[in-house]
Amino acid sequence: MKATPALTGIISMTGFAQARAEQDGSSVRINLRSVNHRFLDLHLRMPDGFEVFESRIRQAIRNRLRRGHVDVNIYFEAGGTGAIEVNHDMVESYMKAVERLRQEFGIQSEPNLVELFRLPGVVATPGAGELRSEEEQEKLGQQVEACLEQALNKLEAMRRSEGQALTVEMQGILGQIAARTAEIETLAERVRPAIARRLAERLEELLKGMQLDPIRLAQEAAMIAERSDVSEELERLRSHVEQFGKLLAGAGEAGKKLDFLLQEMQREANTLLSKTPGVESEGLAITGLALEVKSDIEKLREQAQNVE
Repeated sequence: MKATPALTGIISMTGFAQARAEQDGSSVRINLRSVNHRFLDLHLRMPDGFEVFESRIRQAIRNRLRRGHVDVNIYFEAGGTGAIEVNHDMVESYMKAVERLRQEFGIQSEPNLVELFRLPGVVATPGAGELRSEEEQEKLGQQVEACLEQALNKLEAMRRSEGQALTVEMQGILGQIAARTAEIETLAERVRPAIARRLAERLEELLKGMQLDPIRLAQEAAMIAERSDVSEELERLRSHVEQFGKLLAGAGEAGKKLDFLLQEMQREANTLLSKTPGVESEGLAITGLALEVKSDIEKLREQAQNVE
């Protein structure tokens, strides 16, 4: 099976697809369902006799998908008008169980024969397990591959569509973080003189009119201002936001890279909060904006968990 060329844009790990392929009266149906997972986690459910195709199926899926928990359900209906075989031993076991229940609970109704035929193991029909030649097996294998390719195409289309929706939502959140970062930077420029003013007022109150050393006052103000300087954190946060946006617009497996960037963004936001000065309205405003940035990063993390 040929792999589809990579397209631009992120891909969601969430999707569902169904396909059917018919050949010589027989029918193969495949259902694919995928959700988010750190790695590619495949779970196959197949009819008896399909084990010979398992490695081909797994490899075909690995050629198309990189991450996600993927449930693969394969159904097979044999063609032709082969005779139906009834498992008499199984029927006898069911009938004995029914008779015991009738006697125990006083049930008067008779068993429904149509429903009896639907019970597991009662009816046997020719299937994949009855293949008698390598030629028949290979034909069925090609049928399975064709059906799987259809299902993968549909699944990929749905995952790309989901990825586009995720991109739009995350770009909106990124825009909010960028705007708040710019607002914090503006407020931070006003903080330093506010710190010096607050320090001078506090010292004057404590010293009660004693002569103040202007050089020492400037030194103390500079130390406090340095401890409260958030310019480096803001610069790194802007850089992470820019890189995040480029990954959203790019192609290939981006989920793990987005996870890493989100960890770095969260670290900068935490440092920003720890250094935010509690002085006047500017410090309170910076704290509020930094908390909103942290909330936005958590929203991004929730969405990025679905990215392949």
